[in-house]
Amino acid sequence: MRSHAPYVVGRDSQLRSLQQALSDARQGRGGVVFLVGEAGIGKSRLAAEAVGTAFDSGMRVLRGRSSTTGPTVPFRPLTEALMSLFRSGEPVDDLALGPYRPVLGRLIPDWNTGDHENSSMVILGEAVLRLLIGAAKGRGQLLLLEDLHDADPETLAVVEYLVDNLEYTPVLLLATIRTEFCDALDLAGSARRRGVGTLIELPPLTRPQVRDMIAAQLGTEPDGVPETVLDRLCDDSTGSPFLIEELLQSMISGGALVQGTDGWRVVGDLRSDVSTALARGILRRIDRLGPQGQTLLSAAAVLGRRFPLTVLQRMTGIDDRSLLSHLHAGVAAQLVVPDEPAPDWYAFRHPLTVEALFTQLTPGTRAELAGRAADAVQALHPELTGEWCPLVAGLRAEAGERAEAGRLFAEAGRRALADGAIGSAITLLDRAERLLAGSADPARRAEVLESLLPALAEAGDFTRAFDLAEHLHALGGAGLSAPRLAALHTRLAKVAHTAGRWADGNRQIARARAVLGPSPDDAASAPVDVAAAYLALDTPGPDRTQQAEKLARSAVEAAQRHDLPTVVCQAWELLASVARERDPAEAHAMLERALTTAERHRLPLQRMYALTRIGGNGWLADGDATGLATARDEALRLGSATIVYTIDGILILDSVLRGEFAAARAAAEECLTVVRRLRLAPAVRYVLMARATLAAHLGDRAGMDEALAAFAAWDGAGSQEEPLTLGLARTFCALMEEDRETARRELHAVGELERDNPSTYYLSGRHGIGLLLDVLDGLDGRAGRARHDEAAATAPGRMRWNRQFVLFADAVLLGREGRPQEAAAAVAEALRAAEPYPTTLHLGLRLVADAAHADGWGEPVAWLRRAEHHFHQHDVAAVANACRAALRRLGAPVHQHRTGTSRIPEDLRALGVTVREYEVFVLLAERLSNKDIADRLYISPRTVEKHIASLITKTDEPNRTALCARSAAAGPG
Repeated sequence: MRSHAPYVVGRDSQLRSLQQALSDARQGRGGVVFLVGEAGIGKSRLAAEAVGTAFDSGMRVLRGRSSTTGPTVPFRPLTEALMSLFRSGEPVDDLALGPYRPVLGRLIPDWNTGDHENSSMVILGEAVLRLLIGAAKGRGQLLLLEDLHDADPETLAVVEYLVDNLEYTPVLLLATIRTEFCDALDLAGSARRRGVGTLIELPPLTRPQVRDMIAAQLGTEPDGVPETVLDRLCDDSTGSPFLIEELLQSMISGGALVQGTDGWRVVGDLRSDVSTALARGILRRIDRLGPQGQTLLSAAAVLGRRFPLTVLQRMTGIDDRSLLSHLHAGVAAQLVVPDEPAPDWYAFRHPLTVEALFTQLTPGTRAELAGRAADAVQALHPELTGEWCPLVAGLRAEAGERAEAGRLFAEAGRRALADGAIGSAITLLDRAERLLAGSADPARRAEVLESLLPALAEAGDFTRAFDLAEHLHALGGAGLSAPRLAALHTRLAKVAHTAGRWADGNRQIARARAVLGPSPDDAASAPVDVAAAYLALDTPGPDRTQQAEKLARSAVEAAQRHDLPTVVCQAWELLASVARERDPAEAHAMLERALTTAERHRLPLQRMYALTRIGGNGWLADGDATGLATARDEALRLGSATIVYTIDGILILDSVLRGEFAAARAAAEECLTVVRRLRLAPAVRYVLMARATLAAHLGDRAGMDEALAAFAAWDGAGSQEEPLTLGLARTFCALMEEDRETARRELHAVGELERDNPSTYYLSGRHGIGLLLDVLDGLDGRAGRARHDEAAATAPGRMRWNRQFVLFADAVLLGREGRPQEAAAAVAEALRAAEPYPTTLHLGLRLVADAAHADGWGEPVAWLRRAEHHFHQHDVAAVANACRAALRRLGAPVHQHRTGTSRIPEDLRALGVTVREYEVFVLLAERLSNKDIADRLYISPRTVEKHIASLITKTDEPNRTALCARSAAAGPG
């Protein structure tokens, strides 16, 4: 809504803020400014002023606008803005974009290779950012995105990335947003709270400002504005600049306000309903264009708020001269404006104009115009690329051609899905599904559902997906073939598995089997079997592992016979999960088969799933998350939210086990916010389990119980993750409370759980910490050695997390067997295995110290000192106090924690070196005399001599010279 007042009224402070932001961008300090206000408040006028300032200062300007008129078009404002780069005639340096150039093909048709690579919004956001920086060329750049409240979710995702990354660039993003509940307004508010964006709110004009604006419109001084006019406009406009202009024009055109030789005066009744006055004023201006002009604008209104001249001319048959004549008249009447910077496009100045035109059209006339418009677009753009496809779909729907409209919306939705625009795809496919409901062609509706169901799953809209289940019965009754109907039920079963809704998924499997009958064809039953296998593995029950393996083997055999590569991949991936416990090599071979099949048949999603499982196995075996990070990058590239958050959950747990508690806590909160909103139950459960484990490793029982209560609310009972809540959370919390009896009870509960509901997760304690506690509790001799050897021989026992405890248990048994050197070597190997896991490393030392002292092997005093310091640093008081008590029992001195203790290297701290002794030790590197050291530390030479003697004893160095050499070798303190 552009104002035609000669200057901006009442926005001086806002203009200064915009001018400063533009100046900062020219200096390389870019950012984002949101202009926020109600419709008609003057956002576009302020934005236009910013554009003028930017042009005058030599900055490059890119402009794009969102619109809800017509169907959803992903990335519309970004595409419109970036396309102006190619219309300016200036060459675009794309060398700096590197691998990001192909990604931009989703926004820039000139760079579209036709590959439709499904990269993530993060990658696309980085690509746009690099293009903007490159296009600024040192002179600064303004990116104006108008009406962001109407933007599609994909555009907002890219804008959010830009908001977080525009600082220190020569680019200013300026966006206009209405003050209404919308995601764009939430984004702006979040940016302001985080300090990465400026939000400029435009209040209504005050009475003096309304007077100034009226005066500017009338070309007079403020004193020349009649008081009655001012009163009426203040009341009716509520300070909205747009309404002030429109109502003022209505007063003038209606003859109520006239200009005489002595200025403006009122000669008629100024009272009228605001909406009625606006509509009447608009219609009067339309009438003045004549019948042909009115017909032309009515046809344009059918095309939407924006309309292309080429299409308008073809649907009306008007000649060039008449077309331009009527358009210029429409511009003069303030009805339409050139839709800069897009060539060939115009736009109505306000949505009310479109509504006013529609009041003059009968439903039949409007439908007839829509059909002609659709014919015109398809004649000019037969491939219906880009936004033409959803535009024509909307026109066909307006014309009453439901089947064709449904077909086109489905095609537009599939294209959006291929481009990774999940939100827009759902909008388009959902409209297609509704249009095709009850059509005479159930197969076409089934095609839509096959695309819509997985799109809804990716977006986390499981409620809508399951609502569609009711329509499957109608499709069956409408004559849809049994294999096609079974495929739809199977697709819905996969959605249920993604959502963690086992019962719903199994019901869909039962319906698929019922449709196929008692003797189904292998090709039709294989996809059903593999989906059933995944559900069986997650459905509580004592034989779920065996049942899942049986179904997956049946599926892979049939799929190989009938060349169904997707089913082959899915089956091998599940079989690998089951085989991992008995033979990791067999499991890896199965995953390699899945990976090879996916690559040979170009199945990117299945390749990603295989990489994820390979990465997960590597993490379990060696504690190395590199493979998972690679798989996560692949999932991001493909836009698979479910896999990204599944991997994020594992990485959060990895951070917890590595003692990176602050990072894990922050990542868990961020991840939970998203997966809860998406209703991804398995991911929610896993992250809550990790959060409970975090609290447990800090001895925070209240925090653990809170996380576990939330876990139970997400159908935690009987889930694959439930044993981990006992083995990784409750057991370790009891150990951090020095309550080994409770820890053993928790581990006993793990055994009962896994007997009733076998799990493919192997960190629940049975293969690691449980063995160590049993050995410490007195399990020795042949029974202890047999139990140890059995655990050490299993694949779970060789996994790095479990292996540390198996080795600690071995050391205790070796000590009892009178083999002290081998026991010490086993502890050294345990410490190497436990190196990534500081909490369990020090817990292991604390647990075996008493046994080592009793059997006379190892360095129990040093181990206890090391463990005591660790748990004191992490405020785990029970374990720290237990370590101090054990030191006293062993006759070792217990040192107070003075300031500076953390600076002492761990090897010296384990030897009992105090803070003051360490200060002396550091100075010995300079070969100073006792007096010089005393002067530096403000103590007596005699005290220095005592500290040096103590250091020689504790470090087992032969003399002062050797101690000085050790200090020098240690480097700066």
